[in-house]
Amino acid sequence: MAGGKTVSGRRRLLFGGAVCGLLAACAGLAAAELGAAAVRPEAAPVAAVGGTLVDLAPAAVKEWAVRTFGTADKPLLAAGILLVLAAVAAAAGVLAAHRPRAGAAVAAGIGLVGAAAALGRPGAAWRDALPSAAGGLAAAAVLYGLARALRRPGPAGAPPGGAWTMDRRGFGRLAAGVLAASAVAGYAGRRLGAHGSAAATASRAALVLPPPAVPAPPVPPGTDPRVPGASPFFTPNREFYRVDTALVVPRVDAGAWRLRIHGAGVTRPLELGLSELLQRPLVEHDLTLTCVSNEVGGPYAGNARWLGVRLADLLREAGVRPPSEGGPADQLVARSVDGMTLGTPVETVMDGREALLAVGMNGEPLPFAHGFPVRMVVPGLYGYVSACKWLRELRLTTFAAYDAYWVRRSWAARAPVKTQSRIDTPRPSARPAAGRIAVAGVAWAQHRGISRVEVRVDGGPWQQARLAAADGVDTWRLWSWPWEASPGRHTLRVRAVDGTGAVQTEARAPVLPDGATGLHTVTVDVVPPGWGGAA
Repeated sequence: MAGGKTVSGRRRLLFGGAVCGLLAACAGLAAAELGAAAVRPEAAPVAAVGGTLVDLAPAAVKEWAVRTFGTADKPLLAAGILLVLAAVAAAAGVLAAHRPRAGAAVAAGIGLVGAAAALGRPGAAWRDALPSAAGGLAAAAVLYGLARALRRPGPAGAPPGGAWTMDRRGFGRLAAGVLAASAVAGYAGRRLGAHGSAAATASRAALVLPPPAVPAPPVPPGTDPRVPGASPFFTPNREFYRVDTALVVPRVDAGAWRLRIHGAGVTRPLELGLSELLQRPLVEHDLTLTCVSNEVGGPYAGNARWLGVRLADLLREAGVRPPSEGGPADQLVARSVDGMTLGTPVETVMDGREALLAVGMNGEPLPFAHGFPVRMVVPGLYGYVSACKWLRELRLTTFAAYDAYWVRRSWAARAPVKTQSRIDTPRPSARPAAGRIAVAGVAWAQHRGISRVEVRVDGGPWQQARLAAADGVDTWRLWSWPWEASPGRHTLRVRAVDGTGAVQTEARAPVLPDGATGLHTVTVDVVPPGWGGAA
């Protein structure tokens, strides 16, 4: 009986130790949150460790995450980090139940891991290590104190031997105090962090974009036929896709923002604030952006009206000449405030296309998630080589001398957009009723345009779809095709022809290294009339 009581007491002691570890982790995270509010949100341990994991992950893993989880990949990564932290913290607490100093050392070591991750982030300063270091020290102190309290002798008459000899009520009050203090510190850190970004929020709210010196032409009638279930011509900002590596969206104060242009071939280096940039002529341009991670038929494409300064004009103002004119640099490296680098061919951005440093999107200042206050957009190139968000630096160099972030991870250095088409309606596995069905979708080949879209049913002949009106060569075109559908299972396939006459390839290729190819295919089950089918 005594032995059974001892075993039971030891189990409760181990359980109590795990609770101590979790409470210490809460205290450490709260202290780190408070520290990050004083430094910068990106220095918080979860953000720092998450960013490091993203950087270290193989390209195939990144693509799997984007393909599987879409825009939920970042919250899921953060949740995974917290789960691992909880497991390690619980183990440290169990250790501390027997050896308080050893358990506290493990807790402090967790903080050192976060500090090392923060220091390893692009553009990090020594201050970025402070939040994780403070969190580790707080967790170690709390764990040591709780572990000592866990083994403190309880009331007279308690069984000896240290199996479960603590004063439970006293420990409960101590644990509740730790939890309350952690909640207060974490809330204060969140509030202070929000206050720190309040200047950025206020600067965006106060920004009035000047009217364009070169407004976009009116969208031609018939550009958006509004077929139910099909994409609209313009993608609302709140629905525009977002694919990047930032676990914490940078919130930049427009009043403090600066852009530096320098490097090889720059004879007049420039440093501009937003007000200086907005004094230059602004250009409005409709442009479809596409992510290289977009699978055939995928959602990572969107069309918007952008407002910005012509990038080529700024480069020429800095004395830059493209390689075709004898310039020494063939690569323009854009760097964001979070350290991301993207490399763009200088010849491309200076060949006359509307490559912009954009400040506006669909009639409003850029949303924070899409690069406020300034980002790049370049027609005809995938985003990973052209669409740098939260821009802070443009450096002229060569492709031979420097590999940007994604190129170091096996992606192609130059990445022109490939011709793609997509069926938006009917959806895969839909059960429409037999009769006339509207098949519709979008097709894009930025800077070449779309001249024709064709649809095939069950391997039959290609049928020409009806194209909506074109709004230039840099935007997608909506298309539709009336299908007289008979009952049964059918396979629909779509292909596009670009403005040069090149037909979209049927050959399947993955997104790595320079974009997916193949034809989007949708299988539907057409039901007899009156069966209540649904698209």
